[in-house]
Order: sequence, then C-alpha cells, then structure tokens
Amino acid sequence: MVSDNRLVVIGGNGAGLSAASYVNRRRPDIETLIFEKSPYASYGSCGLPYYIEGLIKDPMDLIAVSIDDLRKKRGLDVRPSHEVVSLDCEKRQATVTDLKNGNQFHMPYTWLVISTGAAAIRPPIPGMDLKGVFTLRSLEDGIYLGRFLKENSLRSVVIIGGGYIGMEMAEAFSIKEYDVTLIEKLPRVLPNFDVELSDKVEEKLKEKGISLRLGTELKAITGNGAVMGVMTDTEEIGADLVLMGVGIKANVAIAKEAGIDIGQTGAVKVNSNMETNIQGVYACGDCAEAFHRILNRDVWIPLGDTANKQGRIAGANIVGEGISFPGIIGSAATKVFEYEVARTGLGEIEARTEGFDVETTIVEAGTRAHYYPGRKLIKIKLIAEKGSGKLLGAQAIGEEGVSKRIDVLATAIWNGMTLSEIAWLDLTYVPPVSPVWDPILVSAQVGMKRTGS
Repeated sequence: MVSDNRLVVIGGNGAGLSAASYVNRRRPDIETLIFEKSPYASYGSCGLPYYIEGLIKDPMDLIAVSIDDLRKKRGLDVRPSHEVVSLDCEKRQATVTDLKNGNQFHMPYTWLVISTGAAAIRPPIPGMDLKGVFTLRSLEDGIYLGRFLKENSLRSVVIIGGGYIGMEMAEAFSIKEYDVTLIEKLPRVLPNFDVELSDKVEEKLKEKGISLRLGTELKAITGNGAVMGVMTDTEEIGADLVLMGVGIKANVAIAKEAGIDIGQTGAVKVNSNMETNIQGVYACGDCAEAFHRILNRDVWIPLGDTANKQGRIAGANIVGEGISFPGIIGSAATKVFEYEVARTGLGEIEARTEGFDVETTIVEAGTRAHYYPGRKLIKIKLIAEKGSGKLLGAQAIGEEGVSKRIDVLATAIWNGMTLSEIAWLDLTYVPPVSPVWDPILVSAQVGMKRTGS
C-alpha cells in the first residue's frame, strides 16, 4: 500500500541527508527513507587526503553523524548497502536491491530526491585492473587505500591528474616520504586557476621534491598482477602504486533511464527549486546542475557546500516552502603544502571566452603590518569588466589569509560590486592579521586605474 506521505532519498551523504533532515524537521508526519549503496553515510570525502596523510588517524572520524544517531536522534530511516537500481516515475516507485542478501523490492514514493553524487573517472586504458591502482572518492576508497599502504612496503607513487585531488594527494604521499611523480595531460597543474597562480604551485611542488610530467599523456599502467609502472607518450616510469585523479562524472544513469532530463553539462537538469522535469522528483548535489550567477546559465561545479545547500532547498520545496536556490559563482579552495590557493567567479581565460571585455590586476601584498613578525606575502588577481569595473573573478595564493580575502571578494561578486566600491570597504585592521590597507583594498585600488572605473 502506497503511503500518502513518503519521501524516498537515493544517496545518504551531504545533499540527500540535508533534504531528508529538513523534511523530517518541518514535517515529521512524512515517512522518510534513505537508501545508500555503500555501507557508510554522512561522511566528509573532502577529508580523505588528510586521512591518507595521517592527520586523521581513523577513517571513521570522517563520519559526521553515525547511522545509529541518524536513526535514533534524527528519526531518519537510513538503509545502507541498499542500491536503487531503477525508477518508474509513472508508477512513482523505486526498485531497490538489498546488497547484503540480494533481495529486491519495490518502494512507492510520494516525493523522490536523487542524490547519487559523482564517481571518479576510470579511463579505459590497459592496466586499470591491476592491484595497486586506486581512485579516492568514497570512504570505502580511502579505507582500501589506507589498508594497502599499511600492508605493503612502497617506495614510489604515480599520481595521474593535476587537479585538486592530485595536489592534495601529492602532499599526502610526499609527507609519507614516498617518491612522488605527478602526470598531467595539460601543460600545467590546477588548470582551473590562471597561470600566475598555477606557476607558483608548480614551483612549490618541485621544491618539495615532486617530479612533474606536464603536457604528458598516460598510455598504460604496466605490471603482472600488480602495478610495476606506467607508460606515457614519452617514457616508462616505475611505480608501486598509481592514484587516478583525472576527474569525476555525475552519476546520472538511473535518472536518465527513468526519463529525467539531463542537462548539457551531463548532470541532471533542475529548476531553481531543485525539481526535475518530473513533478515531485528532485535532484541535488554532485549529480545535479547549478545556476551560475555570472554566466546566467546552468553549470556543473560539484562542491560539498553546494550539495548541502541544494539538499536543503529540495527539502524546503517538498514541504511546500517555495524557496529558490540562488545559484553559485564557483568559489573553491585547496591547500598545497604551505600554500592556500583559492578562487571565485571567472578566471581570465574563462571570462574572455565567455565574451567579457576584461582587465586584470595582480598585486602582491603583505598579510600583516610590515613590522609584525610572521608577515607573509599574498598574491591576488582580480578580473573585472573594463569601463564599469564590475568584479567578475578573483584568485589568490599565499601561506595565510587567502580564503579570508577570497571570501570577501566572493561576497562582492555575489552582490555585483565594482572595484570602486570594493576599494573602500570597511575591513578589519590589526597588525597581526592585516595591514592598514588590506591586500583586497590595495588590489581594488590598482584595478580601478586599470579598468578606468
């Protein structure tokens, strides 16, 4: 018998749990079921590199709320090791497999939230099935990798991919004193940052002994049962372990098969309420698109904070509150050894490709008063429209205070501010944390002159 008030959530992490928790708080009369394919729920996958590095001693510490607490304290019916294998949107029911015993059953729903996330890309090259080839996306991935490192004596590691996960894992493996080689198909690391920042990251990686192979394509992973090396388009490199960090893709197969629209990005298409083309069916998190406030179109930039916000919006609309997701501007950060690296809005090349007439400003300034001990330099790049001076993007790198500055600039972009407005912001000043003229104010002042604003 179909419950008149049942929410089924596919996926027991950030977005799905946010939606379920919101519905349960506002409408406890709605029966809420959460099906999670893995044995774990409510964990922070962004912390996995720090577990591998050894900063986090137990992978279970990455779990925010245990399944028992989700059930007993939050009243959520969370069912791990349950995979939703198909959807019938006409009958409004999901077909679920209990992975522990193989039993399969149908679960009718009134509302459905698809929060299937994204999966690490495993390129179709020879050797991907060898022992010692890993991806790092799920908690299970982290547990398997951590166990492999403890049980095997390793000397050399090859990382494929120079994005966020590549950077964070290069640091983790280096700190564990492995010989680390990083291979990136593009000519530089962190390609979603502008070259002025990625060049400094490359310098830091080399300083730390990371061997870089940029503009290099992986052709095969070699070995006999277990990894022995990799073959690129120019050479063979020995390796005891290969970590694939070439990117992720949205898990949309179940949605696509059910007739749910997939956007041009390859992720599930949703409206501002996080609802799909099928009434009562929502999608959120890394499997869903998001509206970009600068580009004025849907994009796919999967990040943990976005997932949680989208989940809350989906939950709010299920209970009838009519709240719209306001969009994103692509704010993100990472840490590479001593460096913080962060960005928001559009990069220079991205802005020009999108047809914006921009001027850029690069300023290097101190993070504290010049006389205060421990002063560091921070490099800030601003991308603004010529004439109007409207800020479109900002990026920064340094050893302290980077995210603080980018967060201020993200707020400015969010509110459509110009450099002339940013240049006079009333920011905090005290010698240990900022000079009188904060680097944000300095960069905006210089940018005003360059843009003619």
